[in-house]
Amino acid sequence: MSIPRYVGQPDWYTSFNPQTLAATGTTLRWGVVATGNIAKTVTADLALLEDATLQAVSSRSADSAVAFAEQFGFHTSYYDGGPDGLGAPGYVQLVADPDIDVVYIATPHASHYDIAKAALEAGKHVLCEKALTITAAETRSLIALARAKKLFLMEAVWARFVPGFQRALEIITSGEIGDIKWVRADLGFPAPEDDTARIWAPADGGGALLDISVYPLLWAWACLGRPDAVSATGELTALGVDSQNTLTLTYDSGAQAQLISYLTSHGPRTATISGSKGYIETVGSVNNPKGLRICVGWENERNETFDYPGSGYTYQLREVTRCIQDGLSESTTMALDDSLAIMELFDEARRQMGISYPNDSRTDL
Repeated sequence: MSIPRYVGQPDWYTSFNPQTLAATGTTLRWGVVATGNIAKTVTADLALLEDATLQAVSSRSADSAVAFAEQFGFHTSYYDGGPDGLGAPGYVQLVADPDIDVVYIATPHASHYDIAKAALEAGKHVLCEKALTITAAETRSLIALARAKKLFLMEAVWARFVPGFQRALEIITSGEIGDIKWVRADLGFPAPEDDTARIWAPADGGGALLDISVYPLLWAWACLGRPDAVSATGELTALGVDSQNTLTLTYDSGAQAQLISYLTSHGPRTATISGSKGYIETVGSVNNPKGLRICVGWENERNETFDYPGSGYTYQLREVTRCIQDGLSESTTMALDDSLAIMELFDEARRQMGISYPNDSRTDL
């Protein structure tokens, strides 16, 4: 069985559980924009790579920037206003730093476009957290800019690179479970009941769709490709963002997928890939499965488990590093055209659910 090109294994994979820490070329100097939880987790894994230098970090707050730099050993920190209080925003100062090769962006979704654009215009390569932008129009504009400048750009969907996902692709491609007929996946958690939190804020691109739906979607897209139709339903908050949603994907082949994302409750956080000969179930959170349960027929069952360095982000970071070292402007595993296609699907899902963001009305693209 064939699977869509973009979810194939990265060139540096020698097996589904490679060593990802050893240097593969010239050391890259990294700048990190933001100092929140995801920035901390990814930076800790970035520090494990032998060919990565933590060059600079930026934050809106001087205290946060300095503390983050001290915690992880960055050479420089930037913050809004600068030491004299008269300077540019911290990220503008960071992207202007000549000692930075690549910028990792971990701010709320709505700011991704402006920061990534500034970094690309300053000649920096970019790894940007998902969702890459708020709208397909923003994504299309960033892709055009990166390609025009021949700079690397990638959406940070780390789940595409972790061993559990890559191993599942190996099994699917082998034909062991036959032709894929349906996929079911879910992900979520009870988010803080705080209307001021960025996860609920329309101005930040809040809601389950842009924050976590890419992970359940990943499994369906990997196994079945881009759907021929999507139906989206959701429960909206008083502020107009989705607290939970269900995406139903249909294909002309007859295959189907049901994907559920939620910010209101606990759930199994698993994926099931059902084929004509058997099925795969993930063990552990669907965005980073620590194991797979493989069943062929009714009785032939086995379990596979995975171990890896850090929190699992090293695989994504190795791909970025390898691509830049090899002079590539994008990853074939996390291709820019796929980021755009998924954002187009999210635009349509938002239209069906009645979700709008301030970025929808921007006219500067």
